[in-house]
Amino acid sequence: MSKLKQFLVQEEGATAIEYGLIVALVSLAVIVGLNALGPVLGETFTYIAEQVTAATAEGGGGDGG
Repeated sequence: MSKLKQFLVQEEGATAIEYGLIVALVSLAVIVGLNALGPVLGETFTYIAEQVTAATAEGGGGDGG
């Protein structure tokens, strides 16, 4: 009976489970957030790449100094 009481009072395992749940929830939030922002970020980087390509194709118009 004392072993059962010790098991019920012990909190080390519960703390580990709580940390595991917190990590799982944060991971889920990150995944959902990235899925929502992914297309927007992709479009932004595509736009930036197009602008850089256009600027380098035009030569920039400066003498570098």
